[in-house]
Amino acid sequence: MSSTNRVAVSRTVKADPAQVFRLVTDPEMHVRIDGSGMLEAAPGARRLEAVGDTFEMDMDRESLGDVPMGKYKVVNTVTKIVPDAVLEWNVGSKEHGAFGHVYGWEITPVGDNETEVTNYCDWSGIPEKMRDRVTFPVVPVSMLEKSVDNLAALVMEESGSAG
Repeated sequence: MSSTNRVAVSRTVKADPAQVFRLVTDPEMHVRIDGSGMLEAAPGARRLEAVGDTFEMDMDRESLGDVPMGKYKVVNTVTKIVPDAVLEWNVGSKEHGAFGHVYGWEITPVGDNETEVTNYCDWSGIPEKMRDRVTFPVVPVSMLEKSVDNLAALVMEESGSAG
């Protein structure tokens, strides 16, 4: 699914919504879900439970070899959270505040122990004056696909170790 200001990728996983929600609200899991080698959760990260909760990520674009941005810290702030259904956060930096785009997970039960997970990026909040400095879309669909696939693999790994 995509629109002018949003890209999203969905998959159905064998898990209940609570299990998926537990994984996506753990900042340490964001590192594994991203899987790029670029993210590292800052020490002391705790489970996300309410609007306004923050989690820091140490970014290292050098590890991707694509952008000469080096290392920097990003502060993410939860903007929407509905237990077992939605987690959304804005992306920003310690120096510049919120950048105006949000990432999120939508979690929808679709059957007995099956859940549709949707990972999205929405940049409609980026101020118009900054849009000419940003190449759209902000996040390629391939990055979201990788995150959804990594989440599905983590769900399977967790289910396999539980049984």
